[in-house]
Amino acid sequence: MKKILLISITLLTSWIAQAQFWDINEPVKLKGTVNTEAEESMPVFSKDSSILYFTRTYDKQNKGDENDQDIWYSVKDKDGNYVDCKLLTDLNNKFNNTVFGINQAGNTIYVIDSYEGKKDLMKGCASSVKKGNSWAEPKHVEIPTLDIEGEYYGFHVNENESVIIISYKGPNSLGEEDLYYSKKDNGTWSNPIHMGNVINTPGFEISPFLTKGLDTLFFSSNGLGGEGDGDIFFAVRLDDSFTNWSAPKNLGNKINSPKFDAYFSITASTLYWSSNRDGEKSDIYTTTIIPRPKLFASAVGTDVTVYKGSDGKIDLTPKDGVGPYSYKWSNGDTVEDPINLVKGEYTVTVTDAINQTVDVTVFINEPPLIEGNEIGDLINLEPIYFDLGKWNIRPDAAKELDKIVAILNENPHLIIELGSHTDCRSSMAFNMRLSQNRAASSAAYIKARIKNPNRIYGKGYGETKLKTDCPCEGDVLPNCSEDQHQMNRRTEFVVVSNDSLKLPKKDVVTPKIVDYKLNPSLRGQVESKGSTFVPAAKTELSEEQKSNITQGFYVVQAGETLYRVHINTGISLAELKRINKLKDNNVKLGQKLLLK
Repeated sequence: MKKILLISITLLTSWIAQAQFWDINEPVKLKGTVNTEAEESMPVFSKDSSILYFTRTYDKQNKGDENDQDIWYSVKDKDGNYVDCKLLTDLNNKFNNTVFGINQAGNTIYVIDSYEGKKDLMKGCASSVKKGNSWAEPKHVEIPTLDIEGEYYGFHVNENESVIIISYKGPNSLGEEDLYYSKKDNGTWSNPIHMGNVINTPGFEISPFLTKGLDTLFFSSNGLGGEGDGDIFFAVRLDDSFTNWSAPKNLGNKINSPKFDAYFSITASTLYWSSNRDGEKSDIYTTTIIPRPKLFASAVGTDVTVYKGSDGKIDLTPKDGVGPYSYKWSNGDTVEDPINLVKGEYTVTVTDAINQTVDVTVFINEPPLIEGNEIGDLINLEPIYFDLGKWNIRPDAAKELDKIVAILNENPHLIIELGSHTDCRSSMAFNMRLSQNRAASSAAYIKARIKNPNRIYGKGYGETKLKTDCPCEGDVLPNCSEDQHQMNRRTEFVVVSNDSLKLPKKDVVTPKIVDYKLNPSLRGQVESKGSTFVPAAKTELSEEQKSNITQGFYVVQAGETLYRVHINTGISLAELKRINKLKDNNVKLGQKLLLK
């Protein structure tokens, strides 16, 4: 078998360099009439696979004697089979004849040179140009310093006619036949160069085949171990040279048998090679590559928990393809599941082991700024502090207010209510005026720093919306801690709308700053330092109110608080809020409260 002189040409589709990820169907003999009792080998296809050229040996129809090898060809029929095989009479003579390549245009064919009139007079290769339906007399291809002395040799040329791979025993050979290459430059072929000892061994390396991209080399060797007398291997080219290759990999026992396997070629996703696994003489075998599953990927994002936060994350799930996978995120991450993400759009390219890629895009969002949101719950906002009894903006408060300024500037349709609250100590009237002044001064600070200042307004609530039940009137001092009182002394930024169409033309809500010292009723009062106690007013219940209580309800009178209702009815604050579904201690004049 080794005496057959052939190299296949890579004529057809590009080959994936990661051929180690093959999975193939069970090999079968080529259908049709190509295989006979003679020996068939060295399949070479025209560019569109419509014509199969092959070498047949030990056939009495060959032009030489029975031991001669001739070039045969078959045209594919409508069923996809190669039948009606014929001798290529233009290129056959009484010597050994073999095709080892066809150029991309299909008008030049490369053959073993046996056309000089004497057998073995010129060991090398030749090319023939097609003229009409015939092939012209082959012309010798001059490869400088190529001197073949051994009996066995072969060639392979790529379809662009830029590289020839030569198998022969030449300079620097490690054992039997080694692989060499020659490159064409300005129409001239270079001296053959040894392809290195990663590819070549003390055994033989024959029947080379290069993929269309020149990145993967297939060849047969008996010096790398394997299944039988000669196995087919592949190696991947590692740089621009033809001397640096990856370690050869065996194509496995579906393709390689305990006997001789060689002369490998590919067309589309179909593999062809010669083997004598079922007898003494070789036949052409074929199989198809089982397509690897297409790579898919999906991802689920987890939004950040606070406005301007950085605790977002993505759970990416690659599926199918061939692992392992690699990841390249738009933010520079290379992990599968990135964490500590801010709001934004993230795109990842997932690549599997055979260079399939898929892109996935994920959006990480922040908590929405919708009606009713308290912005302090969405961002890291420290309490807004004021000096005792004052409402001017301190530097530490300005730092926090600047965060609100940034949000308003980033969200040009946002409308916010700035609410200022106090604890219950000091009088209700004093606390109301103080909170209004603080709300007005805080709103004015922000208004001066945003476009359309009407998008924020201030409102003072005094002690009408306590977060903790700390009543400061009646006969018993409150038992709330300072921390609980501090929860009531707060500034809140509540989203009114995210629709600038609802924006009022004029701010009619924010109160004017009025010095409480000018109000006779508040003159002399100061903000509580923590121990103020305001006794509950001694009021007499009217007969009508007593009747109301008997009937199970109570009507709020002027100056009364929820705590006063509790005192007058004996119903606890918690029970009054539960029955009447109150969210806070705020009640209004004339409000009807149920008692049961």
